Amino acid sequence: MADGQKSTVQKHDFRNRENPGVIIRVLLTSAGFCPRNTVVSYLQLAYLHLASILPAFALGTYLLLAPKGSERHRLLGKIYMLLMLSTALITLFMKALVGPLWLNHFGYIHLLSVLVLISVPAAYRAARRGKIRQHRGHMLGLYFGALWVAGSLALTPGRLLHGWLFG
Repeated sequence: MADGQKSTVQKHDFRNRENPGVIIRVLLTSAGFCPRNTVVSYLQLAYLHLASILPAFALGTYLLLAPKGSERHRLLGKIYMLLMLSTALITLFMKALVGPLWLNHFGYIHLLSVLVLISVPAAYRAARRGKIRQHRGHMLGLYFGALWVAGSLALTPGRLLHGWLFG
């Protein structure tokens, strides 16, 4: 390549990528968690996402294999649901970096976030109403759809996790 010419291949620099997530900034600032004029970077959102999704994965796996219906199951299930809701909300502020964009921000993977935001309350309501078969269906769909499918997509080239693990 001649001097002065730039490469046409784009490589994402996640460390310096600022997220235009004004809503999360306003929420964090108003709650007193960060000073005004703070910009939440893509990398910070990625760390928050991992901090909620990794324990959710471990807890979800345990809940899938452990006996159902006990007080322990109910308590851990509520924690799992809160972790899944928080990770889904966090991902909505992370701009899609692969594939087509809607509103210059959302990609196909954000549909899984919407799935979580719908499935978690539906699973909770089903359990509260004693509709255990419905609850089980929602929770299995959440576990395999949101954790395994999204986790697999996170390992595709062009995504941050792929870059971290495979260079």
